[in-house]
Amino acid sequence: MIRTVVLVILAAVLCFSCKHRTVEDYEYIGYLTIADSVEELDPASLEVSTWTEVDDPNLFLGYSDSVYLIKIILDQKYAEERELRISFENPMLNEIEVYGENGRLLSKLGRVNYTKNEFNSLFNQDHIPVNESLTYYIKVKSLGNIVVPIGINHEADSAFELKLDQKNVLFGVYFGIVLAMFFYNLFLWSSTRDYLYGIYILYILLEGLNQGVLGGYIDAYFWPDSVFLKERAFYITTILVSMTGIFYSLKFLNIKNLNKRVYQIGVAVLVLYFLILITFFVDFGIGQINIRMMQSMLGFVSFYLLAISIFSLRKGYRPAKFFLFAFSLLIGSMVVFLLRYLNFLPHNFFTNYVFTIGVTFETILLAFALADKINILKKEKEREQAEKLHALKENEQLVKEQNVLLEEKVKLRTDELEQALRNLQNTQSQLVNQEKMASLGQLTAGIAHEINNPINFVSSNVTPLKRDIADIMEIIEFYRETGKTEFTDESKKKAKDLEEELELDYVLDEVDQLLKGMDEGAKRTVEIVKGLRLFSRVDEQDVKKVDLHDGINSTIILLNSSIPGKIRIVREFGELPMVECLAGKINQVFMNIINNAVHALTDHLDQIADPKITLRTKSLGEEVVIEIEDNGPGMPDHVKQRIFEPFFTTKSVGKGTGLGLSIVYSIIENHKGTMEVETEEGQGTTFIITLPVYQSTAKYE
Repeated sequence: MIRTVVLVILAAVLCFSCKHRTVEDYEYIGYLTIADSVEELDPASLEVSTWTEVDDPNLFLGYSDSVYLIKIILDQKYAEERELRISFENPMLNEIEVYGENGRLLSKLGRVNYTKNEFNSLFNQDHIPVNESLTYYIKVKSLGNIVVPIGINHEADSAFELKLDQKNVLFGVYFGIVLAMFFYNLFLWSSTRDYLYGIYILYILLEGLNQGVLGGYIDAYFWPDSVFLKERAFYITTILVSMTGIFYSLKFLNIKNLNKRVYQIGVAVLVLYFLILITFFVDFGIGQINIRMMQSMLGFVSFYLLAISIFSLRKGYRPAKFFLFAFSLLIGSMVVFLLRYLNFLPHNFFTNYVFTIGVTFETILLAFALADKINILKKEKEREQAEKLHALKENEQLVKEQNVLLEEKVKLRTDELEQALRNLQNTQSQLVNQEKMASLGQLTAGIAHEINNPINFVSSNVTPLKRDIADIMEIIEFYRETGKTEFTDESKKKAKDLEEELELDYVLDEVDQLLKGMDEGAKRTVEIVKGLRLFSRVDEQDVKKVDLHDGINSTIILLNSSIPGKIRIVREFGELPMVECLAGKINQVFMNIINNAVHALTDHLDQIADPKITLRTKSLGEEVVIEIEDNGPGMPDHVKQRIFEPFFTTKSVGKGTGLGLSIVYSIIENHKGTMEVETEEGQGTTFIITLPVYQSTAKYE
């Protein structure tokens, strides 16, 4: 940072050393107002009486939309020169055209002619041939305050190159500081997430853009063909910088909390700036009133920011001192800049770009202000932590004193609490047993229903089977009686007729189908019994490796009678390893959650187009995940937060004890697993169960 300051000071010293042209270089200087469009200049048509003679080569022409023609006659000391270098050390001039005494165009300079390949354009300086009469005409058109400093240089080319290098060094240092401040504060913003850093980053970027436009670099490199932006970009960016600076200052200095009236003045200034900004994009036919208003506002805003900095500093806000110093320096550079505009100061490199130097230091000082704010916040946090620690120690001492008194009361209440705990444990045990009995009753009802179906299937097939067998036996009896004697043709015919009458082939086929039905019913009965055995696991009290898919399937079989036919069961099973668990307990988990999903869907079958329960399983290395999802009505947040609490239920009286999910949660917790619930009203509910593959057995045992 110190090196940067030294470089800027050295650049300023070099600028002051630049030679400045005086009126001694000219025999005559005068100007007149001409038409807006001059294709060919005819000096003979310009009457002498229309010229306004001046005695200062730094012409101040005021505010006007007109085009000015300036006539200069150089001193005879330039008659021996072959070529001169004419310069206009005002970077804000838009259009400059230099003509010879015969009206021939010699050079075109100004902002609208800035190019990145012709660096003399960036400095408004170019070579012109020396004519016999030493008479030249300069056509000037610009926006804002028109000041035309005319310089004649017949020194070596190195003088111009030195001035151009000085300008490039100055803006190079400035842009380097802007980039450094940008990335440094961008890092701080990403770390602290303080919105003030974001505003400051925007501010320095806009300031960099504004100064780049002032120096001509932005015009030359970013919009070389846009006359509109070349003429107005400086004023537009100046307004944006001012608006961002005011907003940043109001927020940083905490003016809204200190004085609302002063804050409202700042807001009114922002609104007025915005209205002025619009006039630079839309032509309202007001001439250059918007530029005058903008420059007037700049003066007011400068002293307004200075005033609120002093106000905030007097209120005890320490970072305001950097603001005060920064704005004082900025105002000082603006004053020098304006005095140069009004010809109270000489036109040289330093006075042309003193505003850029002031902005450079302002950017650095505002960064110091932000850093100081961080230090203040850090110290306040440390002080707050120290106060909390002191209060904590006092509370600790108070707690120790209170513990002595509380121990006696606790001892007296211990017996009562132990008795209450025993009563609660007994009650809980009774409720758990009640829940188990309810589940067992549900299982028994399901089993009875499922077994009843295949038994009815078998019993209903017995009667037709007997009838078919009797018919067959009748044919057999006929064959037995007639077989005692030799079959005659007539008896054979009777036997055939009898077979056709009784439809012997169909009867035999029906017997086969009935037997198959009986076989299927028997298999179904075996499947139900197997499902009951897999679900209950009453013979297994130790942790064993289990296939969870078998447990889920057996649960679905047992709940099949209570699941309406409209509800679809979708299985999305992945590859699962054998999982160590208490199978009966885990099956109880599946039973409770799936049963709750069935109830949720059953109560809203008319509102759900495709009610379904989706069962998903997947392996995550050392863990497995089971998801049980329904597309039912879901749960509101206040219900979701309490579903695992004992005795909490949303079911009507007599349909639930409120212990099902509480027991399920305890079972999963005892298995070192986790259970999560994802639900929204109208979006369904998903229970996500995560279980470790291993409980106590080593992985590779």
